[in-house]
Amino acid sequence: MKEDKKIKKLPKWIKIVLGIFLAIILAIAALSTYGYYTVNNIVNKAEKIELKEEELGVVDEEELKQYDDYTEIVNIALFGIDSTDSTSGRSDSIIVATLDSIHNKLKLTSFMRDSYVNISSYGYDKLNHAYAYGGANLAINTLNTNFGLNITDFVAVDFASLPKIIDSFGGIDLTIREDEIQYINQYISNINSIDGTNSPLITTPGVHHVDGAQALAYSRIRYTSGGDFERTERQRAVLTALFNKALNVPATEYLDIISNLVQYVTTNLDTNEILKLATKIGSMGLNGVTVEQQRFPIDGYCEGAMIDGVYYLTFDATATRTQVMNYIFNDQLPE
Repeated sequence: MKEDKKIKKLPKWIKIVLGIFLAIILAIAALSTYGYYTVNNIVNKAEKIELKEEELGVVDEEELKQYDDYTEIVNIALFGIDSTDSTSGRSDSIIVATLDSIHNKLKLTSFMRDSYVNISSYGYDKLNHAYAYGGANLAINTLNTNFGLNITDFVAVDFASLPKIIDSFGGIDLTIREDEIQYINQYISNINSIDGTNSPLITTPGVHHVDGAQALAYSRIRYTSGGDFERTERQRAVLTALFNKALNVPATEYLDIISNLVQYVTTNLDTNEILKLATKIGSMGLNGVTVEQQRFPIDGYCEGAMIDGVYYLTFDATATRTQVMNYIFNDQLPE
């Protein structure tokens, strides 16, 4: 099997936690407009969790030294937690957002939730179980130790918040395919029934301006030919649509939108740390940043397997670790 080596510009869809990253972007912009103390009061509405740095499993500096500019790379873990089903507390969406000022890129790297990984103190299990077992600390540790990363910060949000986040931005545009209509409408009907919403069904393929409930329904589609692999593409793609929205929000609306978004956020970041991100992003020049995506494990290095009656995505751990590190720290495409 050969891997499709293209890293594609993100399409215009939607999913979860990643609208929260935009709250950070807007907070950065608002700092210069409204000042530290005003923004600090709003940012502090987010639920804060202190991480235990000694438990994060950050890759050894000696291993990172092979990459000349690794200190210029900032990685933030983004977790989407779905508490609407029996897997409450598991991270349904796992994405690492990389601020790469060397190559002037924002990279969104998805990790397949069924990946068969070693979770500290629990042994081998699905990657998305780490958050349920030990929260952000263990989820970050699992990413760092299995894939050679140096993550020390995270942002998480529950799936149930997605409609409100999307609606805060006035909806987004999605291109709905013919083979997705059946499934998106099933989910729209289910969400309307549970939440008391009245979002209309999608009747034709093409570009649609969707509201939050429709966007959430789209993000949950996993039964098209691409299965969960396509769903991770939808997860990464949401950030581009929301990112572009955030860049065009008038400064007069920053505070209102941030206030709406941060109440759905769990993070370890405080205003001082956001200021550091502001400096990093400011050096990159927001409007000139290229947004790219990748997914690991990549095709050709992974396969589905039944282990003790449970489906897992097994993969070449050594090769994948190297591919992840080369992509994130050296902007080298996996082969």
